[in-house]
Amino acid sequence: MFSFKRQTGNQAENLALAHLQENGLQLIEQNYLTKCGEIDIIMLDKSEQTLVFVEVRYRQNNQFGSATDTVDQHKQNKLIRTAQYYLQQHSGYQEFICRFDVVGVESDLKYPTINWIKNAFEA
Repeated sequence: MFSFKRQTGNQAENLALAHLQENGLQLIEQNYLTKCGEIDIIMLDKSEQTLVFVEVRYRQNNQFGSATDTVDQHKQNKLIRTAQYYLQQHSGYQEFICRFDVVGVESDLKYPTINWIKNAFEA
């Protein structure tokens, strides 16, 4: 059985996914998990021929910083390593430009604020 925290995380990821799809991105894979780490969402931005690795963060309030502020250097390095592993395993995407986006979902999940930062950091 899922914990409340995991359920909330899944809801936030689904909201982020819907938002990204509404903005023209196409889902490639969700919850890509390896020994290196996890990538929440992998999408294709056809308008730019870009493979997009998306980290989704949820915060009920921003008393201790926004959701997007929580993607620190350690987390970025982990995402980069996992993305490199993904590209090694999926050679069809190796020629694509890659981008790392962060989507912050804040407040009540019924009426969330979604903050999408394209190219939030570089590898």
